Amino acid sequence: MPKIIIHTDGGARGNPGEAAIGVYIQDEKGKVVAQIGKKIGKTTNNVAEYTAVIEALKWVVLNRSEKLEVRSENLKWDMGRFDRIEFYLDSVLVVQQLNRIFRIKEPHLKDLALQVWDLESEIKIPISYHSVRREQNREADRLVNEALDNKSYLSSRLSSG
Repeated sequence: MPKIIIHTDGGARGNPGEAAIGVYIQDEKGKVVAQIGKKIGKTTNNVAEYTAVIEALKWVVLNRSEKLEVRSENLKWDMGRFDRIEFYLDSVLVVQQLNRIFRIKEPHLKDLALQVWDLESEIKIPISYHSVRREQNREADRLVNEALDNKSYLSSRLSSG
């Protein structure tokens, strides 16, 4: 069955410092469905990484409907036909925490993980988190850097009808 592939990244210049997130969403054939790059204020790399996952899941919640069909460049995209979501992050820590392998000690990160898990329960299809090398997360990293360089944008590339 088809899957949604989501690459996320978060970064802070200074750690803590000015931070941004990048979310790059594709279908199973590699077609780009959405891109999100935006500043999130002053925070740490770990908070930015979590925030990127949360933003991606919120996007899925907003766009997931059994009857939703969106068209983009001759692509008919029906969210209801997907049976799983695969996340790819270059933060081993966040991946291991979201997969419940590493314990989350910091209360503020625990709160963010709880937000992720709450959103997962709304989506109701399996979600997995995978760690990748930075080079394999290039598009999400690009969105972070563009946002930090004052080029924030949301390009959903989806339009109804």
